[in-house]
Amino acid sequence: MKRLSFLCCLLVGLAVTATSQIKAPTATDPVLKARGLQKQLKLTDEQTTKVAAIYKESAEKFENIKKAEHGNTDKMMKSIAPLRTTTIQKIKTVLTPKQAAKYDALVKDSKASGGNGWSDGWSATNTN
Repeated sequence: MKRLSFLCCLLVGLAVTATSQIKAPTATDPVLKARGLQKQLKLTDEQTTKVAAIYKESAEKFENIKKAEHGNTDKMMKSIAPLRTTTIQKIKTVLTPKQAAKYDALVKDSKASGGNGWSDGWSATNTN
């Protein structure tokens, strides 16, 4: 009986450990994304508020595109390409030239590391 209890505890422990190692879902909250960008680019509070509004608008448009395309990934990707470009442009208008250069590097690094090349758009930004 002790062995059975021990085995059950061991299996539960392994299951908990395995689940905790799964990467947490990325944040899609515009405010959290803007704060992540604030840390990376040293944005002011005013800039962060403006960037959050841009992310919110983009997220709403993205959701509308997702609903309209009903799971057609190829069509959806074509539809969101202009949204990505617009989002990047809008964010850059809020930034100083120095911040914009660093943002360009973030976008480039995102694309090089397998991202979509625009600082993950409305998905979470890397907050290293």
